[in-house]
Amino acid sequence: MQYHRITSINDPYFASLHALLQRIFPPEEVLAYELWKEPLEDPSIHVYVAVDNGEVVGSTEYRYYPELRVAMTDFTIIGVANKGIGRFLMRGREKDLARLARESGNAPIGMFAEIYNPYERGEHEFGGVTPMNPFVRREVLSHIGYKMINFPYVHPSWEHNGEAVEGLNLCFLPADEDMAAIPAGLVVQFLEIYYSALPNKPQQWLDMVEGLRGRDQIELLPI
Repeated sequence: MQYHRITSINDPYFASLHALLQRIFPPEEVLAYELWKEPLEDPSIHVYVAVDNGEVVGSTEYRYYPELRVAMTDFTIIGVANKGIGRFLMRGREKDLARLARESGNAPIGMFAEIYNPYERGEHEFGGVTPMNPFVRREVLSHIGYKMINFPYVHPSWEHNGEAVEGLNLCFLPADEDMAAIPAGLVVQFLEIYYSALPNKPQQWLDMVEGLRGRDQIELLPI
């Protein structure tokens, strides 16, 4: 398998990647085709696909914020079962993030991820791919070491319609597995930077962030 970075919508694998995104994720989680142009050209955004025999079979997107010493996994897609795609993408991402941290001259304290909560939202089909089942994914991410940041979470829709998307938890994979809480200020900084690309934010999201400003530490819970 090849770990291939996509930096342009003209990349020969991008159309296949976007089709995979649309097959796996609900519409509010998928950026329109033409709106990918600027993110892909942003050197801080890393979009990689797993290519097997010329076919896109998985993908992951992530970024590293050296000023915060945290990473963010935007998504991980396993398009086909029983090929070891999840492990392949995780190892490729780990190695690349370690490189980015070294080049930044610091050590990361952890990585954020939005994780579906099927107990709250109900089960989404995720293209019928078993490894993408939200119950399976949640358990796998728990085994990896992700913990839920203990506050009610919404995020702005990537459809740019100003709606709030529910049914997810903001989670954190701490470098120190004994870490029991995360500074609320770090969460606020991260969310404001991460969602700066979406100017039309719902009031529910604004209220959530404002509420976090009044807190010191937020508990990290098992998922």
